[in-house]
Amino acid sequence: MSDLHHIVVVGGGAGGLELVTRLGNKLGKRGKARITLVDAVLTHVWKPLLHEVAAGSMDSEANEVNYRAHARRHHFEFQLGRMRGLNRQAQTITLDPFLDAEGAEVVPARQIHYDTLVIAVGSTANDFGTPGAQEHCLFLDSLAQARRFHHLLLNAFLRKNYQAKAEEAPTKLRIAVIGAGATGVELAAELRLASRELPVYGMNHLRKEDVEIAVIEAAPRILPALPERLSGAATRQLQRLGITVCTGSPVAQIEAEQLTLQDGSVLPADMIIWAAGIKAPGFLAGLDGLVTNRNNQLVVEQTLQTTQDNNIFAFGDCAACPQPGQDYPVPPRAQAAHQQASTLYRTLRARLDNKPAVPFVYRDHGSLINFSRYSAVGNLMGNLSGRSMFIEGKVARMFYVSLYRMHQVALHGLLRTGIIWVMDRISRAMHPRLKLH
Repeated sequence: MSDLHHIVVVGGGAGGLELVTRLGNKLGKRGKARITLVDAVLTHVWKPLLHEVAAGSMDSEANEVNYRAHARRHHFEFQLGRMRGLNRQAQTITLDPFLDAEGAEVVPARQIHYDTLVIAVGSTANDFGTPGAQEHCLFLDSLAQARRFHHLLLNAFLRKNYQAKAEEAPTKLRIAVIGAGATGVELAAELRLASRELPVYGMNHLRKEDVEIAVIEAAPRILPALPERLSGAATRQLQRLGITVCTGSPVAQIEAEQLTLQDGSVLPADMIIWAAGIKAPGFLAGLDGLVTNRNNQLVVEQTLQTTQDNNIFAFGDCAACPQPGQDYPVPPRAQAAHQQASTLYRTLRARLDNKPAVPFVYRDHGSLINFSRYSAVGNLMGNLSGRSMFIEGKVARMFYVSLYRMHQVALHGLLRTGIIWVMDRISRAMHPRLKLH
């Protein structure tokens, strides 16, 4: 076994993959440390784009990063597996056995020793125990779920289109999105794009006005965590797209073809998508004495070290990180994970020289909400004044697209990202505007 300090990062999401890429380029390449990434799947897609995969407006295969290929290019190792256990005394993690599609064991359960462990396993949807949610809702926590949603969506359009043709009468396709945070709002807009584009490709018996889309939010307004002006602009944009906005009443029960709100209202729905609330994966609550909160998030210090073990760090959606002078932890947002990855990179480099960890300070750069190809709205925070600037339209859309390009630059560098951008433009010119299979 190598005597090099072994840094194990569990979770190849936006933050985790950016972190191992930088560590590999700096420490792995120079032989100063051994870097290992652990993930349960083979490829990475930026999670804020999963709603586009689900609606078919983005081809996930063209935007995937293969962990093995990326590891070879950036001087780190990749282990395929799902973490299930931790032994802090022995400094090992346990991975579940890897099974093939038929359930046969490919790789047995195994243990990996670490000197420094970083947990960045992200989050999953929180259905708050709503009756019927698990049985009747679709979720968008993973690429596999987004692809499944896309196939079900195409089949629903095809089924309703055939019914409209056979009956020679209007047939409704009713879609309900539960949760009007950024994911729910952006998904609704992408679904409206799909309803307008699919008739162009032969499903012309189902008119766009026959596709009814509703967004349901328990809070008094959509985007409740964002400024009220941004919420108002987003509401108006959804209404311009013909999307029904229901606020102020939580979902009480979900059935196969309808959902009931706490105020007694009943909304019929052919497809129901849950996009309300998040929590960390449940296995974190039983990790050898590490402290978690009610959302299964690992409680960490401002240095991102867990409260019970200085050799274990956690960041991103799976961690509850405090900030000075605030009663609430860092919000679970992509920009927070990106900033934490940068801070943790500095800490882990310093750690090899026995220097202290760097405290994390979150800087809110604002929020952007994208309405597919129609528009975007957002607020940007000024670095000097601290005031926010409201933007919308093409300018906001440009800033929104740049967020993904910045993630690509962090992974691939400026030159490769430029090449990827050119290839994306060529692909858009050669292929349908929606993925049709």
